[in-house]
Amino acid sequence: MTNAIQWVRSLIFNAQMYVAMLVIGILYLPAAIWSADGAVAGCHAYCRYIRWSARWIIGLKSEIRGEPPTDEVMVAPKHQSFLDVLMIYGAMPRGKFIFKAILKYAPVIGQFGLRIGCIPVDRGKRGQAIKRMVADVQAGRARPGQLIIYPQGTRIAPGVKAPYKIGTGALYRELGQPVVPVATNVGVFWPKRGVMRKPGTAVFEFLPRIEPGLEVEEFMKRLEHDIETASDRLNKEAGFHG
Repeated sequence: MTNAIQWVRSLIFNAQMYVAMLVIGILYLPAAIWSADGAVAGCHAYCRYIRWSARWIIGLKSEIRGEPPTDEVMVAPKHQSFLDVLMIYGAMPRGKFIFKAILKYAPVIGQFGLRIGCIPVDRGKRGQAIKRMVADVQAGRARPGQLIIYPQGTRIAPGVKAPYKIGTGALYRELGQPVVPVATNVGVFWPKRGVMRKPGTAVFEFLPRIEPGLEVEEFMKRLEHDIETASDRLNKEAGFHG
């Protein structure tokens, strides 16, 4: 009976999440058209609302640990669900994602994403996209902020092992910026697929930054070690032992 009730609450939460996206998108559209700052404000408002509504509708609290960066850095988070996208963006002043090119056509997400400086990348053309993005950053055409790239490229469930893609290392080498790894246990409560959302406390932890200057291979090993070790710790904290 308890699971049935939680499933219904999850269904309600999921439905209102998309309604809220449309409503907030419409409310902030004039400001977003006027300036990129307006689009950033709208995205931050949506992040705050989803974290608030998750707490009260499905009993899922969220906690940010560590020091979110405010300077020009790369941010490399563990990706487990849509909630971690909102948590990381809401925690930083000027986040901008590297995201799948197809998302630029998605209602609200695509328009606001491009407005805040997100960089669409075609699958299968990642090398070309990285070169183009590096050129934009070095030429000063990209908007300042925290560049967010998921080093595994997609959502990975807790306990599942998946390779770290070399694109993050290429950007680390070319941009010469510090990289802030980020760990999470969000997927324990908010799985990659399905309706069910579990109550508890989802944690998103900013880890010590990796300074520029390492060889790419060494950087990738350290990045994976830091993220996976911390995420495993957070998973156990949440009661996951898979």
